[in-house]
Amino acid sequence: MSPPVTIAVDAMGGDGAPAVEVEGSLLAAEEFGARILLVGRQRALRRELSRHFPAKGQIEIVNASDVVTMHDNPSVALRSKKDSSIRVAAKLVHEGKAAGLVSAGNTGAVMASALQGMGRIPGVKRPAVAQVFPTGSGGRTLVLDVGANVDCTAAMLAEFAVMGHVYARVMFGCERPRVGLLSIGEEDHKGNELTRETMALLRKRTLNFVGNVEGRDLFSGNADVVVCDGFVGNVALKVSEGLVSTIKTMLIKSLEATVMRQIGYGLAKGAFEEFQKRVDYEEYGGAPMLGVRGGAIICHGRSTRQAIKNAVRVAIDFETGGIMRQIETTLERNLEAGGEPRETAARPVTPTRPR
Repeated sequence: MSPPVTIAVDAMGGDGAPAVEVEGSLLAAEEFGARILLVGRQRALRRELSRHFPAKGQIEIVNASDVVTMHDNPSVALRSKKDSSIRVAAKLVHEGKAAGLVSAGNTGAVMASALQGMGRIPGVKRPAVAQVFPTGSGGRTLVLDVGANVDCTAAMLAEFAVMGHVYARVMFGCERPRVGLLSIGEEDHKGNELTRETMALLRKRTLNFVGNVEGRDLFSGNADVVVCDGFVGNVALKVSEGLVSTIKTMLIKSLEATVMRQIGYGLAKGAFEEFQKRVDYEEYGGAPMLGVRGGAIICHGRSTRQAIKNAVRVAIDFETGGIMRQIETTLERNLEAGGEPRETAARPVTPTRPR
């Protein structure tokens, strides 16, 4: 029997910290067999854990005296708060004491700490944050970058395509993930200078590149991986989150006004819960930061215990699937200028089952 995967959880980052992080970690330890290092102010964490005695699973506390707030400037906090929970969590990964980290804290500080504390995979110019979008067919589309790099070069987008390709192969089980480039039209000549330069690079790769895709294809299932710069990706992500929230509110009102009266609350409630499960960020856990040495999963600040639990699941699967090593190998073989790279064999994981 293989030893449990150890994940460091920044227990002081989210809006509901540390209660939400502790509860989510306890669920993950019990359901997935993970070993969790809860990083934060020791006294507060002990007090929170005492409410769940006897705690099930392998939970340990690692003290960190500082907390990076949502209002802190990431770069300033990185320099001034050297014993912050997110910096200590990243250090645990760097030292090999944890395979990955999970944080619902200040996004900029999480990215900066992961990059500085864990380092880049050789060959990666800039890491990218990836987000899973649900599709109408019940599948998933991985979109990257969704905020780590506002200004990108074509070479960076080509790297993102390779990293997304590896992630989709391992985590989604796609043998040859379809990679698309987000643009304003499907034709090759559509888009701006960046997309046209990127298309020229991607045409030379051995990826399953399907060309330009449009905004609607984030949800259509026409591509498994969609590549864009962080500015466009973050706008798309925030628009999508707002749209989902609005649709959920409208759907609730419609159900209350019509369907619930006609067919009963129970059936309508079940249909709504199924819809919510497919579109809710909680089910996807968090957004992986691809390109750093280890699994770094970035969660919403308003994450619930369910979201934290599933973020730990993603971090476990990231490690057991060997995604970091596969990205390094595939980049080495796939981004050599003028070379004819060989595809590395996929090493798919058996995903840790979400509950």
